[in-house]
Amino acid sequence: MAHKYPNILIHLVFSTKDRAKLIPNELLPRLAKYLAGIGRNHGVPVLAAGGTSNHSHLLIVLPSDMTLAKAVQVLKANSSRWVREHGIAFTWQEGPGFPIPCLRHWIWEWGHHLGREISSGLCGDEEGSIFYRFAQVVVC
Repeated sequence: MAHKYPNILIHLVFSTKDRAKLIPNELLPRLAKYLAGIGRNHGVPVLAAGGTSNHSHLLIVLPSDMTLAKAVQVLKANSSRWVREHGIAFTWQEGPGFPIPCLRHWIWEWGHHLGREISSGLCGDEEGSIFYRFAQVVVC
C-alpha cells in the first residue's frame, strides 16, 4: 500500500475588518502564541505567527485531510473570540482584504523582490531551501 507524505505549507494573512488597527501592540505576541495553540489543538501545525495591529501572518502546514477553508475558519473563529475576550470589539475581514488586482500586483512585486534577494544569496537559494518548496496563498 502506498503512503502519502504531503507537505503543504501555506502562508495566511488575516486582515482586521476594514484593516482597522484593532490589535494592541502588547497583545500581538500573545495572539501569535494563541494562534499556534489553536493550530496545535486542531491538528494544524503553525510554524510561524506574527503581524501588526491590523493583520496577522501565519505559516501553517495544511493537513491532508483538512480543507484550507476549514483551517482558516478554525483559526479565525477561535482567535477573534479570544481577542474579544480582552475587551476589544473585534472581527477579522471577510473575503479578500483588498481588491484582487492589488493582490496580483503585490504578488508580482513580491516575487521580483524575492528574486533579487535569492539571486544575491539573502534567502537561501540552495535546492532544498524552503523557497523552492513554499506555496504561498494569501487569504484575508
